[in-house]
Amino acid sequence: MAETQSTIKKWGSSLGVVIPSEIVKQKGLREGDEVVLEISKKNTIREIFGVLKHKKLNSQKIKDELRREWSKW
Repeated sequence: MAETQSTIKKWGSSLGVVIPSEIVKQKGLREGDEVVLEISKKNTIREIFGVLKHKKLNSQKIKDELRREWSKW
């Protein structure tokens, strides 16, 4: 099983996700292949912190999210 994080994007009247190319290569996926997805929403920065170590992050977006979370305490 491969695990990754992706952002939902609007495609016409539907929503879709992009499968990163490294997963496509690792699993040998091609257009038309059927896949099984396990969906879980990442709600707060605490839930995603650590998951994104290898990703380039927008520091302002992270700070804004942290401020929103801290204001709940």
